[in-house]
Amino acid sequence: MRALYDSKSKLDDRGIKALLTEEAKVNTWLQVEAALALSQAECGFIPEQAAKDIAASCKMENIDMEEIARIKAKIGHGFVPFLKVLTKACPAEAGKYVHYGVTTQNIQQTSHLYLLKQVNEIIKGFTADCLVSLANLATKHANDVMPGRTHGKHAIPITYGYKVSVWISELLSNFQRMEDSEKRIFQVMMGGAVGSFNSMGPVGREVQDHVAKKLNMGSMEVPSRNMSIPKVEFISNLAMLCNTFHKMAEEVYYTGLEELGEVSEGFTPGTVGSSTMPQKINPKLAKGIIANSQKLYSLPAVGYYSAVRMFEGDSSSYLLFDGLLEEAVELATEVLIRAEELTRTIQVHPERMKYNANLNKGLDNSEHIMMEVAKKIGKDPAHELMYDKAMLTEIDGKDYLTVLKEDATISSMFTEAEIEALTNPETYVGEGPTIAHEMAEKAMTKAKEIKDAV
Repeated sequence: MRALYDSKSKLDDRGIKALLTEEAKVNTWLQVEAALALSQAECGFIPEQAAKDIAASCKMENIDMEEIARIKAKIGHGFVPFLKVLTKACPAEAGKYVHYGVTTQNIQQTSHLYLLKQVNEIIKGFTADCLVSLANLATKHANDVMPGRTHGKHAIPITYGYKVSVWISELLSNFQRMEDSEKRIFQVMMGGAVGSFNSMGPVGREVQDHVAKKLNMGSMEVPSRNMSIPKVEFISNLAMLCNTFHKMAEEVYYTGLEELGEVSEGFTPGTVGSSTMPQKINPKLAKGIIANSQKLYSLPAVGYYSAVRMFEGDSSSYLLFDGLLEEAVELATEVLIRAEELTRTIQVHPERMKYNANLNKGLDNSEHIMMEVAKKIGKDPAHELMYDKAMLTEIDGKDYLTVLKEDATISSMFTEAEIEALTNPETYVGEGPTIAHEMAEKAMTKAKEIKDAV
């Protein structure tokens, strides 16, 4: 078991897991072998009729998986049995040109990246849906005040819409990073045994370009089998994307505590949280996101080690990367299916947020008052003054509003009504609501762009 599964693992993965099956892998080998043969014919490297016959034979119904298994048990190679079965399925003359001038890793890596490119498109769709849900949250709660917290303690007031805008911004950055890296990651490699087109010669690069065009992928500038950083980049992209969802999940997990009660996961009546505590309603989506994200973070580091294998190729590196890539996708999928539902069904409790923002009875607005006082006496004296007043409340337990009204300096600057307004958290949320609306609009725009492209 590579990913961490629970009852929420049954959510719709939109076809990602189907792309990781043995059948999908073999079917993609066939697609790549067909593209290779047709490209070689177009470039004059093999006969045109042979290429057509090979392409026509590259169908799953022509592949006997049991025969592949029997040959594999006999010869101990993971790919040659497939080639033998494919060659047998082709007309005799065409069979001479199957897998002509390339090596195992050329087909397997190109195929793997071709599948991951499809996975990447599904991930974009998940991200787009999450952006729409977050945009709706940011808009709806742009003005709902709550405590801003730093170092685990109240800082100054924010709005929930502003908090959501932070997640939107990170998701947009993650998506931009994914888009920028596609041209580096999803590339065709047809350079042969060591990557220098020894078998195909000068026509090799042209063949590779033709294959890339047929598969709608890029063409490696130097098709070395020992270049694995693009794979690390793909895993890192998944980790960074899931890191943002992890951040959201942690917020839901902890601000959903009864002591805070600011948000909660959507709940379906009949869902059971405990075998012994009937009242339990647990953050099932959040915990699955947190656990799978944390496991995913370790994979890029393993990839970096594997990317520095010696010489021109090393099957231990390929074996490890194949496993890493699929594990990363499985973990990310478990995060994404939960993140989509979480962002869509999250329950926000504005009244509890407002209550918590007022919990310190105005103390969270100390900076607000300080900045107003600083306009008349300067920042440092204002900071010292407000620090003294805050400590009378924090340490001595005095009512903050009373302390402010009784201070000669403060009362000489503001009326009692003005002091009360200055301590109201709703008067000190800065540009938070504006930022929330701006980021919601950007999220909607990007989501539409993603969906139109996908």
